Amino acid sequence: MKARTMFMAGAALGYVLGTKAGRERYEQIKRLSQQVSDNPNVQEAAGKLRAKGEEFAGAARDKAGHLKERVPEQIPGRKPAGEREQPGVYPG
Repeated sequence: MKARTMFMAGAALGYVLGTKAGRERYEQIKRLSQQVSDNPNVQEAAGKLRAKGEEFAGAARDKAGHLKERVPEQIPGRKPAGEREQPGVYPG
């Protein structure tokens, strides 16, 4: 019983000390990440990446728009969207 009590006391002490050390490290990392994100050079780079990403997304959207019109033609035996049967709706 004494060993169990000592183990529980040690575990509780370890938990408290570990939590305190973990919280301090967390706060340190949080401060550092805030400093990095507030840096004007980082904000400028993020803006450039965002703009480039939007440019690529627009180009992909345009290309996909042209391709979706050609796809039904390329699949043999495929009916156009308006002529397909709807799932769960049976002709009759």
